[in-house]
Amino acid sequence: MNNIEKLMRAKIPGSETGIEVKRTVCDICSPTNHCGIDAYVKDGAVIKVEGTKEHPLNRGYLCTKGVASRQYIYREDRIKTPLKRIGEKGEGVFAPISWEDAYAEIAGNLNRIKAENGPDSVAFVSGFTKWYRPILKRFAFAFGSVNYGTESSCCFETTVMAWRCTAGVFSVPDLGNSKVLLGWALSPHYSDHNAAAGIQAFKERGGKVIIIDPRRTPAVEKFANVHLQLKPGTDGALALGMAKLIIDNGWADTEFIEKHTYGYEDYAEYAKKFDLETVSKITGLKADDIVRATELFAVNKPASIHQSASPVGHHINGFQNYRAIIALSGLTGNYDCPGGLMPMPSTYTLQCAGFPTKEKEFACEIHPGSLERRIGYGKFPVWDAYSDEFQMMSLAEQIRSGDPYPVKAVYALGLNARMFPNSRGMFEALKKVFFVDTDLFMTDTAKYADIVLPCCSSFERGEYKVYPGGFSMFTKPVIEPLYESKSDVDILCGLSAHMGIDDDMLRQGYEACVDWIIQDTGLTVDALKKSEFPVMTPSAMPPAIGRAREKGFRTPSGKFEFKSMAIEKMHDSCGIDAIPTYRDPLSGSKKTYGFVLTSGTRLANAVHSRTHDVPWLRSLSPEPMAEMNADDAERLGIGYGDMIEVYNENGSITLQAKPGICIQPGNVHIFHGYRECNVNDLIGEAHTDPYTGFPGYKSIGCDIRKSGGESL
Repeated sequence: MNNIEKLMRAKIPGSETGIEVKRTVCDICSPTNHCGIDAYVKDGAVIKVEGTKEHPLNRGYLCTKGVASRQYIYREDRIKTPLKRIGEKGEGVFAPISWEDAYAEIAGNLNRIKAENGPDSVAFVSGFTKWYRPILKRFAFAFGSVNYGTESSCCFETTVMAWRCTAGVFSVPDLGNSKVLLGWALSPHYSDHNAAAGIQAFKERGGKVIIIDPRRTPAVEKFANVHLQLKPGTDGALALGMAKLIIDNGWADTEFIEKHTYGYEDYAEYAKKFDLETVSKITGLKADDIVRATELFAVNKPASIHQSASPVGHHINGFQNYRAIIALSGLTGNYDCPGGLMPMPSTYTLQCAGFPTKEKEFACEIHPGSLERRIGYGKFPVWDAYSDEFQMMSLAEQIRSGDPYPVKAVYALGLNARMFPNSRGMFEALKKVFFVDTDLFMTDTAKYADIVLPCCSSFERGEYKVYPGGFSMFTKPVIEPLYESKSDVDILCGLSAHMGIDDDMLRQGYEACVDWIIQDTGLTVDALKKSEFPVMTPSAMPPAIGRAREKGFRTPSGKFEFKSMAIEKMHDSCGIDAIPTYRDPLSGSKKTYGFVLTSGTRLANAVHSRTHDVPWLRSLSPEPMAEMNADDAERLGIGYGDMIEVYNENGSITLQAKPGICIQPGNVHIFHGYRECNVNDLIGEAHTDPYTGFPGYKSIGCDIRKSGGESL
């Protein structure tokens, strides 16, 4: 083997091999991450990926998903051309068409539906990806439709709403100055791998970690001084019980309460109901463990709280559970102070980077009018009050009923029908509308579309990104768009011209839109494109810790609200509670079951269903499995790998059993995203939080039996 062959085999960049290293980001998972990627490119193809050491977020590290980026972008089911349906919806039988014909078909149908039924009869929706959302939102509003919705209807937004009801703005832990971290649903190894190193450093500095999680996770094993393994969905009862202990033992911060809070008396009176015996019964926790965790958190100030993006919210009591957790920071005075929780407004696409942009002004500059026209308006009062999106959990119902007006078309970017409770119902609803879906891959949802448009990956486009610490970045394509794919925003801007939408910004294109959004940051797209790495944004400022205490909170009372004044105004008409009350997470069930089902359990190799068709990643967890307690399995005669049926009044699924010690007796946790075993089919459409509409993915009754056998 000669020297050139050795260099080629080792994929060494240089003039001898023709291999060049180009920088981009991995956008497979949450934009909280989007790690820096070194793409090794030869002859216009990516042949290898590594993490970018100079990137301030991941510093060269990649998770399993990022390492598999090459297989992800070159998947066999990439959509190569625009497609028009020629078979029945769901069959996946399409014929290739040109972009010009696709634009004409879409424009003709959407404009016709608008003329016949009004612009609100077209719903514009986004799946998991967030980078294009300001453009899609502006597109929908410029079209005249108030119906813009996203998967935030069941991800993260309930956390933001809970903070807005309580402190006026989303807040994050100041871990660098904390002594104790109360880690509610803290599981960074599977959901935010970049955070794990920070928590490890916190531990090495002497920090103490309390983790509240129904499962034993790697975070529990590596970080937890105390693990409270509570029953799913009982978080609010635990938080209220901790509050009672804090008040009774004199651990509350009376100065903060007197100066900076509203509604304390009502909150404290309600918390009296949650004595240790009651909380132990509800949560399944030992009283001594609750006391130990509470004292560790309340006495060792400053202390901070980690709240997850969605797990705590994925219950029919999730919004109130979040508020009860957040209230602990005000009760102990661990809010708006060094080492506690600090206000952190969103910068761009739900990311907190320490500087403002004009994202909202851009998206809403052309507004279609009253938000009361939105799909599902009036059903979930807190969602209606704090979001200008429609609650996506109402979409299928309104398509079916046509009440109060018909929805005749859905224009989607990456819609995943399997994210909805009763996914079958969403698939059926899509049969009734003109449906356009833009995606990288021919998903099961795309098979129901009338027109399918091929978009490209982060390796094939440029996009604006922000990162914590004040960083901005505008990526550049490392390869040309594969096949006939286009970026999502190029598709939207091109379609706006064909539809005759009168919007100069959309016609100017993505980079012009971003320049408008970041006009006050001291940066431009051209300036950002000169760097391969994120750069410090001139307008970025350190967190303004102490400002809320000094200037007042962004709430109706101007204070930290144990009792939400906004919800108080809703109470008479909606029957919801202004203080964080507790409700049984199974209270909506029609019957009593032997097990509590939790869906959506994270896998290290997967995000939702996005990577289950990537060979390397699927090989790590090839079969859908249900985690259950080993004692339950022994009692029922179930062994590891046995096929079992998990069922309730909503349906049944068959999968392999995975008994072990990570799950408490009476619980079953199912890994999600497998098309052949969709756990969301067991979640009813009505199993939602009455405040926000969030589905109760993580607590619903079920039973188990061996596949083909009788109930066990």
